[in-house]
Amino acid sequence: MTTWTDRTADRPLSLTAPSGIDRAAHHRLDEAWLAAAWSHPTTRVFVVSGGQVLIDDTPDGRTELVMTPAFEAPVTETHRYFLGTDDDGVSYFALQKDALPGRMDQSARPAGLREAGLLLSPRDAGLMVHAVALENWQRLHRFCSRCGERTVIAAAGHIRRCPACGAEHYPRTDPAVIMAVTDEHDRILLGRQVHWPEGRFSTLAGFVEPGESIEQSVRREVFEEAGVTVGEVEYVASQPWPFPSSLMLGFMARATSPEITVDGEEIEEARWFSRDDLSAAFESGEVLPPYGISIAARLIELWYGKPLPRPVP
Repeated sequence: MTTWTDRTADRPLSLTAPSGIDRAAHHRLDEAWLAAAWSHPTTRVFVVSGGQVLIDDTPDGRTELVMTPAFEAPVTETHRYFLGTDDDGVSYFALQKDALPGRMDQSARPAGLREAGLLLSPRDAGLMVHAVALENWQRLHRFCSRCGERTVIAAAGHIRRCPACGAEHYPRTDPAVIMAVTDEHDRILLGRQVHWPEGRFSTLAGFVEPGESIEQSVRREVFEEAGVTVGEVEYVASQPWPFPSSLMLGFMARATSPEITVDGEEIEEARWFSRDDLSAAFESGEVLPPYGISIAARLIELWYGKPLPRPVP
């Protein structure tokens, strides 16, 4: 595997820009420090529920996470997650609740990452990604996989411990590969999943299997889904994707055979596109581009040579 020259540095992928937040993992087991941080007047807190947070538009046109001082935050006994500190020493916490709190001014609105990730600052987007990923893991891993007992939260939300057998469980991240495949004519392979709307095309993707390298995974997934064999594989960039717990590993890959045979289970249709083909398909509405928050859009752009049209929801 070779590494693609980094062409994402000037315009970072959504959810990956430097957030300015130090996760300060060394404080997660220091209960005295956490208690002091929670009670500090500069500490800021926001609620996460079902993968959503409250966001609000500011008078100067920005969009921000709705955060409050800790003393104004809703009460929770255990689901309080320390997310880190910034350069000014401000500490940030997320609270997992069954519902988002109401707002007296009615100006805030709930939003998930697919919307908020494109609107928030790198700091707020980074905080939200961290919180949503922890919430997803916490909701799905309440019981010990070793003995079945209910586990308890530790390390400020980053560990679940089993009081019965002593096992410690850590947040799960599933590696997944996503690849822009091109052929000898420099056409790109795009596919449409069976549950997507008509015309929505994107790059192929899939999960890395046990005992498999990421290069092997790229080649296997492309062949399984589209019947296309792949030779050279080049790493581009990665993107956290907590829907609910993935890390997307992005690649450019070169096909060694152009024949397409879709699996019919995950991929309903796959096609080769030249740049002119894709531009015309975008223009006519025959092809809908992937959503801009996804690394898929950036992989296609690296081949396409310019930004993709903004997709219609």
